[in-house]
Amino acid sequence: MKVFCIGRNYSDHAKEMNAAIPEQPMFFMKPDIAILRPGTPFFYPNFSNDIHFECEIVVKINRVGKNIAEKFAHKYYDEIGLGIDFTARDLQQKCKEKGHPWEIAKSFEGSAPISKNFIPKDQLDLNNLPFSFYKNGELKQAGNTSDMIFSIDQIIAYISKFMTLKKGDLIYTGTPAGVGPIAIEDELTGFIGETEMFKVKVK
Repeated sequence: MKVFCIGRNYSDHAKEMNAAIPEQPMFFMKPDIAILRPGTPFFYPNFSNDIHFECEIVVKINRVGKNIAEKFAHKYYDEIGLGIDFTARDLQQKCKEKGHPWEIAKSFEGSAPISKNFIPKDQLDLNNLPFSFYKNGELKQAGNTSDMIFSIDQIIAYISKFMTLKKGDLIYTGTPAGVGPIAIEDELTGFIGETEMFKVKVK
């Protein structure tokens, strides 16, 4: 299983990070050990003092595909979930300053919590899908797929130019503005619409 993550796919998040808005999808990958299974706590790693949350709509690929045309991309997924892209912001900043890759800041074990359930896409309006993230009951992020720079279908078509997509692969589609730090004992909750998708305890 491969885990793809899209960077800067919401202009408001790009602005809060003082980053340029990309002209084409920008993606990186996490290993399968990054997936934090539902019901599992996230243990704050000892190599960072500044772990940030980034809540994202997640797409699950349902068949093998390579060089997928955008007009056919909708056939390659039928379920939508929600997840978190945890980022060690302090390590990421050091990597940026040195021009190094970001894997140690983005791809560490447990850095990709995923929702327990996925929702059939035919029950959702993917062009206007609200999602939200709460830390200790306080709203921190409120996003909508209508604000994506690149749509799900555009993302799938782009990634598949370079890598074969396989059944079970996950695509984290980018985060809206509002990212911020977590601390031990925090409780993190994510929703698609009014449906609770995950609850993660930080330890």
